[in-house]
Amino acid sequence: MSSLLACSHPDLGKEARGPEAWINRYRKQLVRSISPQFLEEIICHLQRLDLLTAEEAGQAQEASSLPEQVRAVVDILAGKGSHASESLQTFIETTNSQLYLHITVYEPMVQKHLESLQTYYGHGLETGPLQRLTNLLLVEGLTDLQQKEHDILQIETTKGLRNVSKSIPLEKLFLPLSKVNIPPRISVTIGVAGIGKSTLVKLFVYTWAKGEINRDIIFVLPLTFRELNTYEKLSAERLICSAFPHLTEPTCISAGAARTLLILDGLDEFKTPLDFSNTVVCTDPKKEIQVDNLITNIIRGNLLQEASVWVTSRPRAASQIPSGLVDRMTEIRGFGAAEMKDFLDQMFLDNKDLSSQVLHHIRANRSLRVMCTIPGFCWISGSSIGYYLKTSTDRSREAVTIPRTLSEIYSYYFKMALSSDWPEKPREPLRIEQAGSTSKKLVGSLGRLAFYGLLKRRHVFYEQDMKAYGLDLSLLQSSLCSRLLLKEETQSFTAYSFSHLSMQEFLAAVYYYTAAKRALFDLFTESGMSWPKLGFLNHFRSAVQRSLQAEDRQLDIFVRFLAGLLSPQVNKLLSGWLLVKDEQDSFRSQACSFLQGCLNTDYLISSRTVNIMHCLHEIQHTEIAKTVEEAMKNESLAGMLSPVNCSALAYLLQVSDVCMEETNLSNCLTYNVCKSLLPHLLFCHNLRLDNNQFKDNVMELLGSMLSVKDCQIQKLSLAENEISNKGAKALARSLMVNRSLMVLDLRSNSIGPSGAKALADALKKNQVLLCLNLQHNTIKENGATFLAEALLTNRRLTTLHLQKNAIGAQGARKIAEALRQNCSLKELILSSNSVGDNGSVALAEALKVNHSLQSLDLQSNSISSAGVTALTGALCSNKGLLSLNLRENSISKEGGPAIARALRTNSTLRKLDLAANLLYDEGGKAIALAVKDNRALTSLHLQWNFIQAKAATALAQALQSNRSLASLDLQENAIGDEGMAALSAALKVNTTLADLHLQAASVGAAGAQALAEALMVNKSLQILDLRGNSIGVTGAQAMANALKVNCSLRWLSLQENNLGMDGAICIATALKGNHGLTYVNLQGNHIGQSGAKMISDAIRTNSPNCVVEV
Repeated sequence: MSSLLACSHPDLGKEARGPEAWINRYRKQLVRSISPQFLEEIICHLQRLDLLTAEEAGQAQEASSLPEQVRAVVDILAGKGSHASESLQTFIETTNSQLYLHITVYEPMVQKHLESLQTYYGHGLETGPLQRLTNLLLVEGLTDLQQKEHDILQIETTKGLRNVSKSIPLEKLFLPLSKVNIPPRISVTIGVAGIGKSTLVKLFVYTWAKGEINRDIIFVLPLTFRELNTYEKLSAERLICSAFPHLTEPTCISAGAARTLLILDGLDEFKTPLDFSNTVVCTDPKKEIQVDNLITNIIRGNLLQEASVWVTSRPRAASQIPSGLVDRMTEIRGFGAAEMKDFLDQMFLDNKDLSSQVLHHIRANRSLRVMCTIPGFCWISGSSIGYYLKTSTDRSREAVTIPRTLSEIYSYYFKMALSSDWPEKPREPLRIEQAGSTSKKLVGSLGRLAFYGLLKRRHVFYEQDMKAYGLDLSLLQSSLCSRLLLKEETQSFTAYSFSHLSMQEFLAAVYYYTAAKRALFDLFTESGMSWPKLGFLNHFRSAVQRSLQAEDRQLDIFVRFLAGLLSPQVNKLLSGWLLVKDEQDSFRSQACSFLQGCLNTDYLISSRTVNIMHCLHEIQHTEIAKTVEEAMKNESLAGMLSPVNCSALAYLLQVSDVCMEETNLSNCLTYNVCKSLLPHLLFCHNLRLDNNQFKDNVMELLGSMLSVKDCQIQKLSLAENEISNKGAKALARSLMVNRSLMVLDLRSNSIGPSGAKALADALKKNQVLLCLNLQHNTIKENGATFLAEALLTNRRLTTLHLQKNAIGAQGARKIAEALRQNCSLKELILSSNSVGDNGSVALAEALKVNHSLQSLDLQSNSISSAGVTALTGALCSNKGLLSLNLRENSISKEGGPAIARALRTNSTLRKLDLAANLLYDEGGKAIALAVKDNRALTSLHLQWNFIQAKAATALAQALQSNRSLASLDLQENAIGDEGMAALSAALKVNTTLADLHLQAASVGAAGAQALAEALMVNKSLQILDLRGNSIGVTGAQAMANALKVNCSLRWLSLQENNLGMDGAICIATALKGNHGLTYVNLQGNHIGQSGAKMISDAIRTNSPNCVVEV
């Protein structure tokens, strides 16, 4: 290769004969061109040759920047004579011939190129607000939604979020993802209109030209499809020379001698669709061919084979490139909450208060908030709302409300464009009289251009287009035009585009609205040759019908704007400017009726019918949506989901705050309704479909939904349906490919062992699901065995609910064996499974080696002292378990000492539930003695354990020194007044207990008096439950006196305590001085209806923030 280079470029031979002169001559080029990776290779090579010591290499690598590091190495070699310098030259020449050519031959040409790019792309580029663009989402091809739907519909449907977890930094966009990969040849970056694709290109080119990223790329050639539109035929070399005349040797690029990145920005603006199936193959870089053929040949690799190609495009247009040709696809993400705030702060730099108000209004409107994740739309919306807030301060804001719909936002924006209150200083003042006389004609011409451009899918216009649609080129210099149109002027062409795609659609709707009132023929036929079509309503129907029939959905936003122009609010805004005052009154109701008629299409609810709901919203006809939304709030949708209401429901799934946290469609769906809503359920993050009597056929539908790329469902609840093993298998198949679902709730179905097996097989492959609830599904021992096998390989699942499944001791043993290896499961619920002592022993053995499980629920499993001895023995060495539930078992008093030993040794267990066992006083006392020394336990449940005063006294003594226990439950234990007195004495000194449950604990007046004394000094207790005792009037009086002093108690229940009227009045009166209580229950105290009302009124008067139940 080196000899070839010398032959091709005579100067290289001379350079080789003077190596020291070579290193000195090309010092700047070396510093500017060597990449970090290649510098490492150079240093390693020189160290192997003993030309660079480890100390010298370390000093060089400690330099502050890459150029400084290269400079340090070059300086060291330059001081070591010709041999060192010659070694560097030879190494670069033999290992990186492209870089060698770049340094020795192409550098002057490259330098001119860099200067040219820095000048052109650095102009007006503020890198501060562009941090969002430095990380792109790494996506696996286009989704169905992106290939079919309008940009705005994509944002609305996905709520501005993509289900993507991987990202790639801008500087690594053209690097291999790993050491075994090669760099991508064809990269495609997609993004909806206004997201910042061209800005991203500018940022990349400018950053590269400054030498900050991708130093291994010698030439970056940024081209736009706008520019390519001006050519009919081109060759690959002429393409380069025409765009970059300073590149005098295009052969170095076409022959692949220098690594090149060709950027093709804005595929969606190309006038000719790319047809890869009928590409005429061309391999000659000098041959001129049709421009669309040239692009397809470059992408296919027939031309510029060695060049990397980066295409940017709106999603739908990007689908023209076959997925098999795309090596890497990325997507530009929209604004996050903080970025939106920063963007608005930049917009209103001199008025932070206005910026905050605008942000508040955007966040208050879910639909608007989602749309404003797009910078282009955020600018338009922010400008409109800011204009409203500034101009409405001098008049009542009741007359004209804040803009909420698309039409209102764009009407305000348009009104602002016609006014003198434009954010940027106008080039010339625009007087109202000027606006009145010239703007209508100009807007009419711009609207016609916008409308017919929309029909032809044209979004970029050239001077010949302007002339063709009657636009006076001199008027394009006016302030109004500069506010609606963007102008791009180069030496070879001048192009115009509307400031955002939606601005073109709005102006197209204004034109159509105005023209439809007088047009005799179909406006969609530009020549005017069509059947006569008289009257605005006929034209309105024609537009809506065409939008419903259009496959590419390009007219959806246009008809929304058209409907919005019929709303009273928009008429108020634009009357006198573009509209006639109140003219919409004559046909608004008929337009609404026609739109509603479009919804009566059985149960075929497509995004088209959802768009009709958007049209009704724009026209301010919101009755249908409000009715369905109210039913959703009240969970009363059952029986009211007609086709029209289903369309409204699909619309609300996108825009309603009711669906934001959770979409609850329980007990209201049928098979047909579910099937019709399926495409719209895809994007509900938290979806509840409980108790809908769904059978397996619905699971087939839901399985297909969960399998598509677009799916963003993270939580899915299908509890209490009629799902069998067949339905479970359908869901399991979807889990093999689904990448969004993290929680699946199938409790109270009938999936059985074979259904459990299907789900277990899916868990072996699925790496997303975190929580699986299979409660009450009759999976039995075999089902547990299958799930245990899955736990051996699954490293993602953290929560598994298997209660009420009759898995028995054998099933528990299988799961225990899996727990010995599994390190991801955090919560395991096995209650009501007949685990018994044998299963408990197996689980105990697992706990000795498993330190990742944090919660184990073994409630109602017939565990006796033998089982609890094994479990507590495991707790002595276990370091991970935080919660253990042994409620409703058969643990006798003999189990108490075993539990006590564990509590003395274990330092991690936080919650222990021993309710409804047979501990008696002996077992209770043993546990109490251990609690005295324990420093970890925060919650202890001993309800219904036949504990009496002795054990209560022991627990009280423990509380005097314990500083960790926050909750103690002694319900349904006959501790009596003696036990209560002991606990009260402890409460006087204890500072950590917050919850005390003493329901039905045989506490009388004396116990209540002791407790009241404690409450006068205790400052930690917040919840006190004394239901079902007999404290009487005397106890109530004592408690009332305490409540006048106590400020910590928040929740108090004295239900069923024989208080009578007098006792209840005492409590009610005491609340006048108590400002802490938020809930009091006095039910079941023989107060009577009139007494209850009097007491309730008294409590509301004395303590208005306290909820009282009497």
